[in-house]
Amino acid sequence: MTQVRNKQVVLRDYVTGFPKESDMNIVEGTIILKVPEGSNDVLLKNLYLSCDPYMRLLMAKDRSFGDGSFTLASPLKGYGVSQVLESGRPDYKKGDLVWGITKWEEYSLVPSSLIHFKIEHTDVPLSYYTGILGMPGMTAYAGFFEVGSPKKGDTVFVSAASGAVGQLVGQFAKLTGCYVVGSAGSKEKVDLLKNKLGFDEAFNYKEEPDLNAALKRYFPEGIDIYFENVGGKTLDAVLPNMKFHGRIPVCGMISQYNLTQFDGVTNLANLIFKRVKMEGFIATDFYHLYPKFLEFVLPHIREGKVVYVEDIAEGLEKGPAALVGLYTGRNVGKQVVVVTHK
Repeated sequence: MTQVRNKQVVLRDYVTGFPKESDMNIVEGTIILKVPEGSNDVLLKNLYLSCDPYMRLLMAKDRSFGDGSFTLASPLKGYGVSQVLESGRPDYKKGDLVWGITKWEEYSLVPSSLIHFKIEHTDVPLSYYTGILGMPGMTAYAGFFEVGSPKKGDTVFVSAASGAVGQLVGQFAKLTGCYVVGSAGSKEKVDLLKNKLGFDEAFNYKEEPDLNAALKRYFPEGIDIYFENVGGKTLDAVLPNMKFHGRIPVCGMISQYNLTQFDGVTNLANLIFKRVKMEGFIATDFYHLYPKFLEFVLPHIREGKVVYVEDIAEGLEKGPAALVGLYTGRNVGKQVVVVTHK
């Protein structure tokens, strides 16, 4: 049996407040490149790892999301694109490309249940399966179409609009015939939204002292759909600007993840007055729609009608900085860590 070195990103300390690179360590482990006899595990060579905002919740000792917190001195876990080296399951063969939950290391032995889908379409960049063709893509698709129930002519506001999910929501909204405005945290991101991603308008929320006034300026008749990625003050400003029977798909609240005490929201009564539907959702609830999603999005990608912006960090050792950068808005587009190129 072959034993090889296995570089890993492990959690050094549980996180309070904003995560730091020093909360993680790069260590050199080893792994035997063999699936244990009789197991359903799959041995993976990891290619691309996804940096996602929800991972911050797993870095805390007392707050969890999904399967619970990360374990100290163990590799981080998250979405990734991998190649199968050996499998205890007949439906995964050596050489297959897959996406699902893996560990932040070069090689991983994982239960086959953590693999979500086999990758069949390789005429698009493999890294897309950490983003537009993976969990973030399904999040945008399900949140906008299934929860948001859009109609042609709707007015749509997207916060964190240049991120992995927001950039897709805006483009899906434009394909539906909606008017779309996005907020982001820099001039570069605002220019990206307007000039490359096709948003009708975009603004830098850091330059708006009064978010309520800004929203009235961009949505004089109100907002039909607010795709919520941020929470806090942004949500509070949006609520009075919603139209009657508006919809708020709640995807994330990244402004709150590093706070020990969440911000209060004072305008919730507008949900009653304006009969607004506000609904939280998780992408995994909608994975049964993945084949339908691919039928929708792949032709648009191939025809250039939907574009996807990635921020690539080369090498596992760049992983901690890439992940921490999500929470200061350092990334432009979907943050991906390249472990190795296929």
